[in-house]
Amino acid sequence: MAQFTQVETGETLEQPEGLRGVVADISSDQRAFKRVSWGKAMMWIFLLSDTFVFGCFLLAYMTARMSTPVPWPNPSEVFALHIGGQDVPLILIAIMTFVLISSSGTMAMAVNFGYRRERGRTAALMLLTAALGATFVGMQAFEWTKLITEGVRPWGNPWGAAQFGSSFFMITGFHGTHVTIGVIFLLIIARKVWRGDFDTERRGFFTSRKGNYESVEIMGLYWHFVDLVWVFIFAFFYLW
Repeated sequence: MAQFTQVETGETLEQPEGLRGVVADISSDQRAFKRVSWGKAMMWIFLLSDTFVFGCFLLAYMTARMSTPVPWPNPSEVFALHIGGQDVPLILIAIMTFVLISSSGTMAMAVNFGYRRERGRTAALMLLTAALGATFVGMQAFEWTKLITEGVRPWGNPWGAAQFGSSFFMITGFHGTHVTIGVIFLLIIARKVWRGDFDTERRGFFTSRKGNYESVEIMGLYWHFVDLVWVFIFAFFYLW
């Protein structure tokens, strides 16, 4: 048995060695999560599980694309916009990507100002992030409407392999749902920051402690994850 001193009480405690010590260490929350709040730890666990879900979706997409004998639709043609009398390939997707990546920058600045307790700038940057996220969802809705009008369905499309429609709506729809949920929570937390709930110890959702601006960082973790997932969707779905 190894011994260590508990800082809070000064009491000397015995610690099991080997594998039992590892189990006791993690289960007693004395090492692995000693300096991490439960809110942040639970967000990381959620993001890890969501990574597996998106990973399975992208693997399924690659499997369907490589296994079908029918030619796969050309993304440059499918996602082109007719501008000035000619088709411009992937212009809408490029703008969507720029908007979402830019929102990751404004979210990072919001977290920075949040820990400085600059309430006005934090709320303003979170609202700007939410506006960029809503813009992304709006452009995605336009993209869906355009493709549905042109005949794309989950069971088929006029350009080739039938799996294209189901893959497109499943992957982009699931990601768009994540962005929409993120926008809603950004507005909720921005309102609480603006009202000063984290400074006045006003109790409620996300505000159980005074000055708990960590909620802004936890929201930032989720938002950066959503942006990172889009980079993979953009590479696999639109550039391949």
